[in-house]
Amino acid sequence: MSQSPVDANADAALARMGYKSELPRNLSMLSVLGLSFAIMAAPFGLSTTLYITLTDGQSVTIIWGWILVTLISIAIAASLAEICAVYPTAGGVYYWSAMLSTKEWAPMMSFIDGWLTLVGNWTVTLSITFSGGQLILSAISLWNEDFVANTWQTILMFWAVIWVCAVVNIFFSKWLDLINKVCIYWTAASVVIILITLLTMADHKRDGAFVFGHYDASQSGWPSGWAFFVGLLQAAYTLTGYGMVAAMCEEVQNPHREVPKAIVLSVVAAGITGLVYLIPILFVLPDVKLLLNVASGQPIGTIFKTVTGSAGGGFGLLFLILGILMFAGIGALTAASRCTYAFARDGAIPGFRIWRKVNDRLNVPVYAILLSTTVDCLLGLIYFGSTAAFNSFTGVATICLSTSYGVPIFISLLRGREAVKESSFSLGRYGYAINIATICWIVLAVVLFCMPVSLPVDASSMNYASAVFAGFAAISIAWYFAYARKHFTGPPVTGDDMAGVMTGKAVVDAENVYPNDAIAEKK
Repeated sequence: MSQSPVDANADAALARMGYKSELPRNLSMLSVLGLSFAIMAAPFGLSTTLYITLTDGQSVTIIWGWILVTLISIAIAASLAEICAVYPTAGGVYYWSAMLSTKEWAPMMSFIDGWLTLVGNWTVTLSITFSGGQLILSAISLWNEDFVANTWQTILMFWAVIWVCAVVNIFFSKWLDLINKVCIYWTAASVVIILITLLTMADHKRDGAFVFGHYDASQSGWPSGWAFFVGLLQAAYTLTGYGMVAAMCEEVQNPHREVPKAIVLSVVAAGITGLVYLIPILFVLPDVKLLLNVASGQPIGTIFKTVTGSAGGGFGLLFLILGILMFAGIGALTAASRCTYAFARDGAIPGFRIWRKVNDRLNVPVYAILLSTTVDCLLGLIYFGSTAAFNSFTGVATICLSTSYGVPIFISLLRGREAVKESSFSLGRYGYAINIATICWIVLAVVLFCMPVSLPVDASSMNYASAVFAGFAAISIAWYFAYARKHFTGPPVTGDDMAGVMTGKAVVDAENVYPNDAIAEKK
């Protein structure tokens, strides 16, 4: 098949960054925008985490917390887009961390950030598909209010959801471009349908003072003001996947221009969509204590049933959210598998020679998809020990992805933002202020999202985000000392090499797709 001039230019740029193109460039900017929009899946993410904000502040936390985190997320997305425009590769933030660092620090920075983003990608996919399984089972309680899914039913449904996503990613990859685009229209249509249905069918409506000004943290056990910040997990978890789409850079034409735009626009679109979705729900919100006592822990179906007055009507609206779930699960697994593939390509994961392979017939990294799916299936077993497992998954996903975004931004700041001065998505004179604000938020987020939603806690309601985070940290540290310390060199080129290439003073040979193998053999 002949290659278009646009694809050839993108592949040449990738070669300058040390890699040979292995994946077809068949995704458009709209498709990547749809993928990022799908991963964040505002109506779905807000629905499955609604119990958090109903506990920690209610209306004020829901509306103003969402607006606050949206603005912060736009700042983080813009900071990442600025860097992505300079280094558009599937390695994403871990590659950027190496490029922005000095030659001595590049391997360690890329290794640390690579594991952060890898775990973040895996756990975001896990939390989306796990909560999706819970939401599907909660639909049964619309007809049978006494139904409570047991542990095995929840795990089996979660496994079913994630394996459907895996099958689509493996065997229907050529349809991903269309799937991502359809996601945008399905989500927009769903929000409009839900808005009109709720506002026209509700017998009782709250007033504006409740929707925009009601604050009640009495259910949380936290000090009143602090509960607001703990409740920000709902918004932060929903608006956290935008940086994951950098892993799709090697499947997009003109990635230096299209992917940065998609990263930022997806956050703006998700922010607006979420606000339009939340306001009508608060106007028709039933009794909060009733919602918090829903056995499944997923009150959105009960809201829909109460407002429409029937189980069938409630399920009709819930079905729209379940459709968004499938788009989100498929998209998250797509990004996670590409992240796994890219990190394995540089020899940073145990068994990397397997996970980096691209299937010649299917044109996707099949083994990377299977690894991501299997890891998530095993992590889901934590649910047997803690019914609050989903809260832990959302917490660790938010912590890992936020910190993985923060590392390259912080390194860029330390080095005077020299590498991004010529970025095609430059933040200009506002760059320092935006970067500093994002770093401050990320530091706060790490503290906030290790905390339980409410007090007091016991073994079943504890937030195990820190424990999951520590477990992966132990694996990565062990792998570093067992293998990576001597063999892992980070990406095949350094930031200095790239600077030389751009000025015509150096040439990078990217014929060897896996340069770290040759380096390891020499050692």
